[in-house]
Amino acid sequence: MFKRTPLLYAALKGHAAIVELLLMTGGVDPNSNDTQGQMPMSLAAAYGHETVIKLLLAKNGVILDPENYKGRTPLCCSAQNGHEEVVRLLLASKGVDSDSMDNSGWTLLSLAAQLGRKGVVKLLLASGHVNPNSKNYLGRTPLSLAAQNGHVAVVKLLLATAEVDPDPRDSDGRAPLSRAAHDGHEAVVKLLLAHERVNKYSVDNYGNEAFLWQRGKDTRQLLGY
Repeated sequence: MFKRTPLLYAALKGHAAIVELLLMTGGVDPNSNDTQGQMPMSLAAAYGHETVIKLLLAKNGVILDPENYKGRTPLCCSAQNGHEEVVRLLLASKGVDSDSMDNSGWTLLSLAAQLGRKGVVKLLLASGHVNPNSKNYLGRTPLSLAAQNGHVAVVKLLLATAEVDPDPRDSDGRAPLSRAAHDGHEAVVKLLLAHERVNKYSVDNYGNEAFLWQRGKDTRQLLGY
């Protein structure tokens, strides 16, 4: 059981009129939380309820960056789920941390990149307040995660960002090129090979070169073997 208050349920479902009524009622805690540590702001952000977010932001005393049981903030939840308008609203709110990490070391940018949320990645990079080379608990950067999952548009955005390292190594010593080659993402492999700072002969911690991770003749040919 989540043990949620009426305000939590209304925020979860996006019932803006009811949220407004409850917030106007004396004694209703705008920061009430359920057993997973989720507050009205967290639930509304996770489900992209823009109007509810606006109502909560206008309420004095509302905590902007509450963390749920995974250590994820409302901005993190909205970024993960691709709710661009909510992300834009929260990024514009003073006091919101745009580069927070959850309990596993995932930043907003990492989550958005892994899931291919192009619009969110663009917003976060444009904010100028995120580390584009942040690493999660496996040592993987947003570029590594986007490459591994074949998100071409996100890879393009990241490679076009001057601060992004195009050839980072994760905890296994593998670069984005190796990850993309392993899963057969040909379009991503082409993008990475076209970058002058990507080493196609990189070797991981186990002595494997990028081409050894390829899944088929086409990717191997792209790598020049």
